[in-house]
Amino acid sequence: MLTALSMGAALAHLLEMPAKLRYDGPTGLHLLQTLYPPGFGSVGAACEVLAVVASLVLVVATRNRRKAFPWTLLGFSCVLASHAIFWIWVNPVNMTMVPLTPETLVVDWTRLRDQWEFAHASRAILQIVALGAFVLSLLAEIPTADLPGSDKPSYNPTRGHA
Repeated sequence: MLTALSMGAALAHLLEMPAKLRYDGPTGLHLLQTLYPPGFGSVGAACEVLAVVASLVLVVATRNRRKAFPWTLLGFSCVLASHAIFWIWVNPVNMTMVPLTPETLVVDWTRLRDQWEFAHASRAILQIVALGAFVLSLLAEIPTADLPGSDKPSYNPTRGHA
């Protein structure tokens, strides 16, 4: 759930990207300073940090589950990489741009904007892959006999195999 919530914020950034790449500097700066801090910076950040912790717990919990573990490890790796991208490429732009005004906007603001936007886009893709991997880790554990249309006998925990 935490990965899904974190992915929701990342996907929002990705969906906004085409429009925001057309904005001028003062408009983009205004959005950066007013649109994101209230929810993305607090709720989104909490979900993301908790998603990293929860997915690490899942990796440890599934380490002996041959079918689920590789998917869980992939999910965790994507969540962790997404978090690292924030600190390496997104946060430095935030620290540079947030204190500015339209009059003090740096000359290379488009380079910073592009770094911010494309880093967020990559984070969205990683988080989509992470959520998919976590779902596959669950599906990998479903006994095939319990799937609809299976010709294998179903397992009944009270009686054994049917």
